[in-house]
Amino acid sequence: MNTFDVEEFRSETPGCESGVHFNHSGASLPSRSTLETIWDYLRREAADGPMEAANGASMLLEDVRAGAASLIGAAPDEIAFMGSGSAAWGAAFAALPPLAAGDRILVGRQEWGDNLATMQAAAARAGARIETIPVSEDGSVDTSALASMIDDRVRLVSLTWLPANGGLINDAAAVGRVTKAAGIPYFIDAAQALGHIPIDVAALGCDVLKAAGRKFLRGPRGTAILYVRREFQQQLVPPYMDVVSGPIVDGVVTIRNDARRFEASENSPALLLGLGTAIRQARVLGIDVVHERITALSRTLRDNLRGIAKVTVRDLGTDLSGIVSFTIDGMPSSEVRAALAERQIAIGANGVPYTPLDMTARRLDQIARASVSYLNTSSEVALLSEAVAEIAARA
Repeated sequence: MNTFDVEEFRSETPGCESGVHFNHSGASLPSRSTLETIWDYLRREAADGPMEAANGASMLLEDVRAGAASLIGAAPDEIAFMGSGSAAWGAAFAALPPLAAGDRILVGRQEWGDNLATMQAAAARAGARIETIPVSEDGSVDTSALASMIDDRVRLVSLTWLPANGGLINDAAAVGRVTKAAGIPYFIDAAQALGHIPIDVAALGCDVLKAAGRKFLRGPRGTAILYVRREFQQQLVPPYMDVVSGPIVDGVVTIRNDARRFEASENSPALLLGLGTAIRQARVLGIDVVHERITALSRTLRDNLRGIAKVTVRDLGTDLSGIVSFTIDGMPSSEVRAALAERQIAIGANGVPYTPLDMTARRLDQIARASVSYLNTSSEVALLSEAVAEIAARA
């Protein structure tokens, strides 16, 4: 991707006109086309009525489903739309057979806090337990250790693919080979992967994968996709049903035979159509191209930060993502974020609740998180680096 291409994308992104955005792993900047798709639909709702507009958009929404499926190598009947990634993951987990005393769930050390809280609450009620898979020297999940942990009491393996608190990319496909051989359900949290790195659910070997649309994909908030492998769907009983997911036919609840068994009849067509526009843009651009550019920019940012006194880059792993985590000696990361915001530079700051196992293991209270998109430029990377150096010098 050359500079001209980047400037064209930036010119179509209103958020690039004010400030510098390095919080794409929290929520990225939507394109003008995505925003106009949402606005156009809302105008149709106002003119025709919300229910009538939804009826007219039904085929367009199925196109969105097909696009989402194609983006991750799935089939349309394996995709459900949800309001958030946490709701998607929680719905799939709640649909598993109930845990029993002595059952085990194995999780990666970087497991997302929402998922972990849901699992721990269920395990505590049942007398089951959550166990952390050891990590390799580079901090990534150790698949050999995972294989040695497998027994007939393991009910689930859960992995956060790209952790929220740093640049690590776990080898999710290697985990999938272990779980497939053992016949154990495998959930992947791909929140930071969607729109960032290529995804092929068949190669990953997962049964369930979820991701929000608002992050690197640049879709609207309030959208998420839930992938449920077709052959695995029949093992799941959704925690709730309605006229879409489980209508009553002749007095009997009839659960859908596709991933829409997890959907509700009430959703936002405007946001889903906006998600569809973001998906089309990502597919036209090419995730390989996106990944290559993010990798180059984030590598430069890490190199710059490593050269600044009192700054420590906290990223683990060999294969690194565009999420660059760091700390400044003697300065809480929330204050680092605030100091950068005063300079119109947006980053994130994560605390222990977001990735409690990993943060606790590494004795980290907070990390500052600068996440890079293909929208960012070399000059913005330099600007962020200089600003961090100034802040660190005064800390």
